[in-house]
Amino acid sequence: MTRSIIAFMIAVSVAYITTPLAMKVAKLVGAIDVPNDERRVHKTPTPRLGGLAIFLGFLAALLYLGYDDPRMFGVLIGAAIIVTLGFFDDIKPLPAKFKFLVQVIAAVIAIRSGVIIPRVSNPLYFLTGNEYINFGIWAYPLTLVWIVGVTNAINLVDGLDGLAAGISTISATTLFVAALGTGEVFEATMAALLAGSTLGFLPRNFNPAKIFMGDTGALFLGYMLSVVSVMGVLKGAAALSILVPIFAMGLPIFDTFFAMVRRTLSGKPMMEADKGHLHHKLLDAGMSQKQAVLTLYSISAVLGFSAVVLVEVTLKVAFVLVFAVFLLVSMGAKYLGLIEADHGSNKADL
Repeated sequence: MTRSIIAFMIAVSVAYITTPLAMKVAKLVGAIDVPNDERRVHKTPTPRLGGLAIFLGFLAALLYLGYDDPRMFGVLIGAAIIVTLGFFDDIKPLPAKFKFLVQVIAAVIAIRSGVIIPRVSNPLYFLTGNEYINFGIWAYPLTLVWIVGVTNAINLVDGLDGLAAGISTISATTLFVAALGTGEVFEATMAALLAGSTLGFLPRNFNPAKIFMGDTGALFLGYMLSVVSVMGVLKGAAALSILVPIFAMGLPIFDTFFAMVRRTLSGKPMMEADKGHLHHKLLDAGMSQKQAVLTLYSISAVLGFSAVVLVEVTLKVAFVLVFAVFLLVSMGAKYLGLIEADHGSNKADL
């Protein structure tokens, strides 16, 4: 326990200390976010590459612990590929199809190392008599879709100062608590280190941000959150364990889902960006950046709490909770117009 606490503090400290270094590197290589279109909410050029500090914080803490889990080598190779992709994309935007291909390669490496969803608990066990739903050969494409999907979901929500960092911290903390609840100590530790490294970066990223995490950070956090959830809570014995990580990362996942529906209904390409995301709607409603971010933190925290509850409650209570959450999400989406057509820029989100 003491070593884990020290590792957490290392993650926080290294990320905090190296953030100014990431700012200098960003200025040196020209990774500067210039507000040159209507989707940008910041007013002054801001360095990207904050994700480098997050990655270094996580890596330093992991090296201190010295875990030799065979899956981690492949996971870290995939993470390094993702960070490299984000680094070059933050300097000069890369084609969306190329970014998608690299993400798939990173996901495949993680899967080859043993990060896979072979089965989930069957919520209808009392009807079918089967305790688990086994995916068989479909486990590989399902895991691939999950990793790539969550990787991009965090990237999509990175639209306001401190938003992606804060939500990722809440999501990682949720996965930490849920993994402990299912007895997955190693996975819980990974989630804690991820939360720590993001916390160390957050002070300089909160409004008014001195640095953005960029794709370097957003893609890394999405990739690691997806991987940790597969290694941990997705294989838990809770009746609705498959919904635990979905709720833990609920806000970016639901926002991405509504973006896909919105673009499909409006006949736009799936990778075409718009101003229809939840944070845009809150700003349009008159909220300041800080108010919108804190509101989204609160929503994410409620979803995270629901995820933790799902691990512990009975099946009947779980079904009621899931129904209530999806009802509230649907009502909120309708009220804010998250699935209405929106005319935005042609900048790719991937």
